[in-house]
Amino acid sequence: MAVPKKKTSKSKRGMRRAHDFDMPANVIVCGNCGKQIIAHNVCKFCNFYNGRNIRSTISSEKV
Repeated sequence: MAVPKKKTSKSKRGMRRAHDFDMPANVIVCGNCGKQIIAHNVCKFCNFYNGRNIRSTISSEKV
């Protein structure tokens, strides 16, 4: 097994862990209903995305 030759310093450990944090969600306001939604996702309240009703389009394509 590999064994480190020297102790990793607090600085090196901290630099390695610099990207191990949670990013806050990118929240925007829906243009149709005005509720807060995650960006680049269909609004779960009114089913609109980019000014179009997505759920009705998907359901009509399956029929």
